[in-house]
Amino acid sequence: MFLHRVASTPDSEAFSYPDRDEVWQSLSWSAVSTQVFKIAGGLHALGLALEDRVAIMAGTRVEWVLADLGILLGGCATTTVYPNTKAEDCLHILRDADVRLIFVEGESQVNLLRGLREQLPGLLRVVNLSGEGKSDGWCIHLAELMEQGAAWNKAHPGEVDARARAVRGEHLATLIYTSGTTGKPKGVELTHDCWVFEAEAMDALGFLTPADKQFLWLPLAHSFGKVLLAAVVRIGIPTAIDGRLDRILPNMAAVKPTFVAAVPRIFEKLYNGILTKVRQSGGLKHKIFRWATEVGRQGSAVVQQGKTPSGLLAFKLALAERAVFADLKARFGGRLRFFISGSAPLSRELAEFFHAAGILILEGYGLTETSAASFVNRIDKFRFGTVGVPLPGVQVRIDPADGEVLLAGRGVMRGYRNLPEQNAESLGADGWYRTGDIGHIDADGFLKITDRKKDLIKTSGGKYVAPQEIEGRLKAASPLISQVLVHGNNRNFCVALITIDEAAARAIAAEKGKEKLSYAELTRDVDVLGVVKAAVDSLNQSLARYETIKNYAVLEHDLSVEEGDLTPSQKMKRKAIEHKHKALLDDFYAGAGEGP
Repeated sequence: MFLHRVASTPDSEAFSYPDRDEVWQSLSWSAVSTQVFKIAGGLHALGLALEDRVAIMAGTRVEWVLADLGILLGGCATTTVYPNTKAEDCLHILRDADVRLIFVEGESQVNLLRGLREQLPGLLRVVNLSGEGKSDGWCIHLAELMEQGAAWNKAHPGEVDARARAVRGEHLATLIYTSGTTGKPKGVELTHDCWVFEAEAMDALGFLTPADKQFLWLPLAHSFGKVLLAAVVRIGIPTAIDGRLDRILPNMAAVKPTFVAAVPRIFEKLYNGILTKVRQSGGLKHKIFRWATEVGRQGSAVVQQGKTPSGLLAFKLALAERAVFADLKARFGGRLRFFISGSAPLSRELAEFFHAAGILILEGYGLTETSAASFVNRIDKFRFGTVGVPLPGVQVRIDPADGEVLLAGRGVMRGYRNLPEQNAESLGADGWYRTGDIGHIDADGFLKITDRKKDLIKTSGGKYVAPQEIEGRLKAASPLISQVLVHGNNRNFCVALITIDEAAARAIAAEKGKEKLSYAELTRDVDVLGVVKAAVDSLNQSLARYETIKNYAVLEHDLSVEEGDLTPSQKMKRKAIEHKHKALLDDFYAGAGEGP
């Protein structure tokens, strides 16, 4: 697929990336091919063979993509490792995968691997993508590997191309270790055919074309980022790459993408930032924003019915666009056609808010074990609150016993590495993958995921509660609320741990002349807590009695990847958070009957 892309459009832009001066540089497919062939040749020069594992431990950058393509062209298999992976998990992954070579991006990772070297006798080389630090033979720079590759290619003309064409669909392409919310990471084996299938399916949908421009910041160690690369190669979509979270908005303004994929956490932060800014503006601007949003919601409702707004509503929408929404869209570059959301549930309220502003978020669904993309909403066929309809070739059924979603098709993994018992449990003899997600399909084929099977709360009264649904609605209820964990399994009522958005909290405090409060002080401030209480009370009014949040605590810090609260893809590690705050959670139930 890659060789066909290079031959078909050699001079078209493949990727762009920011240099050290934040000036965007462009690579054509021909230029990409030149570098990728050198990397593949370098792997051959070291004696690496078909399906040998080569790891990449780096953030999202253009060199990640070049290394990945070089690994695949060389017939090897990319093993993904998040750049902030702890030494214990890194050792487990590299040993379990039997990694022969690893690409890293800085001295801190080089030093981590030096400390693990004696326990990794099969690791031949560490290749530093950043070009910084010393080269000592065992650790070399990317430029050195490419020099060795160029020499090998010269001595073996046509060999890289021949070996690449000998790779078959069933061969291992990618080994992704799920970051996991519990336990040790599991290696998911995805073949070349998995990615080709995904790319063909996304191409068949027809709403991504070479005329688009993608901005890609997602972690490429995650299957969501990887599947988008497959689409890029298949369709030939020019893609700007930079994984720095603090540069997402400036980069969008600079590269002017037509679509961007993100996780719900990003949309929650954008939503909180928008509403906080509006709140601070106050007065007439606040009133105009509220009016425009209400008009936008009316227009959204019409569009969701498959109709086009007309008459007075169309006139109001045009005014709202000029007065409010045009500026918002300009922050995203001014050419955005849609966002794609995946990796975790997106609250319906959030999707409807952005659609009211004329910004469409297409939510999709899939798992690492199914090569990421299995369902997605379409531009001309979407339904908020669902993850859309199946991609062409994806087979789905709902287990009548418990509502679990089962998937089959070419995108399903080859299996978990070195875990035969888990393979038997997850795949079974029939080949249908048990997702662990609970959902249902409506009359029009849209899938709605209600919760993770293992995350469902069963109260001591025997009632089932879907925590993710409640958490999403509470976060959408107020821009002040950053994260929510609903707890209550085997308890007699539900409680919650809540964190606050610092910028929104400071805006509230500033109105009362309390600009100098620290984050921890903001979490105890009476005015801030009053807003949290109002949001919880409002949500509770719409819930069944057994679902309501009877008590909650506002934590003195936000959840983070660094503190072990979130996975690198921004999913909450529920068990880790509950364990960390066990004493606090237990206190909610101490001596409680019906609860507060």
